[in-house]
Parts: sequence; structure tokens; C-alpha cells
Amino acid sequence: MDTLRIACPDLNGAARGKRLPVAALPKVEKGEARMPLSACNLDIFGRDIENSPLVFDSGDADGTLQPTGRGPVPMPWLPRPEPLYPVMMMQNGAPFAGDARAALVAVLDRLATHGLAPHCATEMEFTLLDGDTDGAAHRSAARDPVSGRPQRHADICSLDTLDRFSAFFDDLYDGAEAMGIPAQSALSEAGVGQFEVDLAHRDALRAADDAWLFKMLVKGMARKHGMTATFLAKPDPEDAGNGMHVHCSMMQADGRNLFDDGTEAGSDALRHAVAGCLAGLAESTLIFAPHAGSYDRFVPGAHAPTGISWGYDNRTTALRIPLSPPAARRIEHRVAGADSNPYLLFAALLGAMLYGIEGQIEAPAPLTGNAYTQELPSIPTDWKDAIAAFAEGRLMQNIFDPLLIDNLVRTKRQEQAHMEGLSRAEIADLYLTRA
Repeated sequence: MDTLRIACPDLNGAARGKRLPVAALPKVEKGEARMPLSACNLDIFGRDIENSPLVFDSGDADGTLQPTGRGPVPMPWLPRPEPLYPVMMMQNGAPFAGDARAALVAVLDRLATHGLAPHCATEMEFTLLDGDTDGAAHRSAARDPVSGRPQRHADICSLDTLDRFSAFFDDLYDGAEAMGIPAQSALSEAGVGQFEVDLAHRDALRAADDAWLFKMLVKGMARKHGMTATFLAKPDPEDAGNGMHVHCSMMQADGRNLFDDGTEAGSDALRHAVAGCLAGLAESTLIFAPHAGSYDRFVPGAHAPTGISWGYDNRTTALRIPLSPPAARRIEHRVAGADSNPYLLFAALLGAMLYGIEGQIEAPAPLTGNAYTQELPSIPTDWKDAIAAFAEGRLMQNIFDPLLIDNLVRTKRQEQAHMEGLSRAEIADLYLTRA
């Protein structure tokens, strides 16, 4: 039987949905398919959140699933590339406040009232591991496809390494094209078996959709090639971590970039947006580092900034203003791990930018030199502290609906209780195929 899939992201970014016969397509297209609202709020293992008001207190009520307009997209990693329809959870005819994509839409709607439409691009890092199952035996890097031997070391920007994985990347690029994902450059990174693929600059909602779908594509194609792909922020405590850098410009109704004033320094609005981002970094760290193992990535000198800082063309700062033509002036946010939910990441980042722009907040002087050697205020580098900062953060309350904040905090506290007493290696094993 020919079938289709419908799916939306939960708060961890996992795809939650259904497999349906093709005969159900008219129901899907009309937004009449249903799923429990609580499916948007599961822990990393796919379990209900204990004592969540979305479960028993409400009778585990259904919402309806509204197509986002992106689908159908093929799933080329399957034996039969059946279509996937991305959907958004609705409640009583309105976007569900606990839906991660709806949170981003709400921020974009607020920006639109100012005549602003952000454009974003992402740098997606991931690690290819040996085998296609869970477990500690499979935390070693994927074997060299040509020689069959284990990879022993990283080889930064190596064409030879890319060519040895050519069959995987050929399928990955073909799949991205089929799914409408604008995959750009690929390179071998600083970790063993680690790669980066950049996704092109486009409107923020489409870019977040691209990042979410790209994660599914990478994992699926890795399985097809007998490997495991992980976006875990730190698959190996002794090796490089996986990040998700986001580049953002702010387009106006006339097509001009708000951050461009014709100079290398950029406009006052750029610095206001930077100030808003800096103000939100500590409160939103839980979104940038959502899992127990995410905090292993925050080590000095590892291109994962912890100091709250910004600078021009400085890769040691949390926020970097890259060298570019003035029309392409943008902010590069360098804190988030690749295990972040792209919808929540974009919402937190853009909501903080809007906060700075609306308040015309002044940014501190840009940092020069090595940020790792300077005394700077720091983001939380502990999961428990990050959960508390998010739960209590006044700026987060300005950006996110109270229901989403409560749901995410409940989720992370339940996961934290499950992780108590586990070693770093045991935590990595649990997360490998889920992050």
C-alpha cells in the first residue's frame, strides 16, 4: 500500500507524527488529521511528561495538524521515498502555544509589525559513526568507506576525506535537492568523522524548516549507508563538538538590510540587535544546549564560546560580525550546539534581536583579541543552572508563551532526573541517535 507521513517537531526537535494511507491525503490537506497535543511535549526518549497538564488533566486532548505549506517532500532514505507532509499543531483553530514552530511564527509576526523579515543561514555540523545501532560499541567514528579501516584522526578541510565519503555525500546532496533544502558547501571538520554542510540564506521560517528536515535527511542517509549520524553536541568527550551556527540579517520592506549602513561597522540597529542577543544569551542557554551532554561542548579554546561577548570577524566571541559586503551585513550566533531545536533556536535569537531593536539598547564595545583569555560574564555551563535561568528569565517570558516555557522546563527536569548518576559515556550512548 502506498502511504504518506505527517510530522511536526516536539520541543526536542524530534519528528512526531503518523503514517497514513494515501487515501487519507484529502483529510491531511484540509488540516483534519489529529494527534494528542501532548505529542509536542515528550522527553528525549519519547515519554509523556509526568504530571503534565496536557496529559491526564485535560483528558490527553487532541489537536489538529495543519500542513505548513512546505510539503510534500520525499524521504529519499526509505526503500520507497514516500512523501512527508510537515504540519503544525493547532488548537481550536489557532496555532498551539506549545508547538515549537508556532513559537517561531509568533516572533516573526512581531517582527513583521515593524516591517522586518529576518533571513537566516545555518552551518550544520554532524558526526558519522560506525554501524547503524545504538550503544557504546558504535561511538567510534565511521570507517573509511574506501579502505574499510577505522579513522584515527581528523583531517580539517580535507578533500580526500570528503571524496572517500563521496557515495554518502552524493546521496545527501541529491536528497537535499529533492526535498528543497539548499545544501551548499561541505567540509571535513575538526573531529574524527565530523563534517559540516552549510544551508543557504533565506527567510527565517523556511531556513528553520530546512534545518529540521536536513537533520532527518542526514540521519536517514547515514542509515542507508550503514552508518549512524549524530548531531549530539559532544559525541566524544575527548573530541570536537558539533555546533549549529546561525547567520542572520534583517530585511526591510524595501528590500534593504536593516544592518547595512554602507560601512564595515554596520548600522546602529545592528548594534541594538547585538545588545539584545547578549542580554538573552544566559536565559536562552537551555535552548542552545538542551541536553545533558550539551555542556561538554563548552570548553575553552574549542570554538564553543561561553563568554557573553561580540566582535568583528572574531571566532572566539559568542556573536561574530563576519567580513562581508555591506549589503550582506549580519550577525553570526556561535553558541548553539547542533542538538538544538532549530525552531526554538531561531525564536530565541530573533526575539532577543527584536528586544534590542525595540529598546534601542546600546551594545558594549566589540571585543578584540582572544575572548577565551578575557574576563567576561558567562552563560550557564551547567544543565541545572540553564534550566533555572530559562524558567526565570524575564526576556524569555517576553519571547515565549508561558505554556511553552512550562512544558520545556518540565521536560528538561524529567530528563535531568533520568540522567542522575550516569557517566558522560553512558549519557552520550543514550543520546547518540536522538539528538
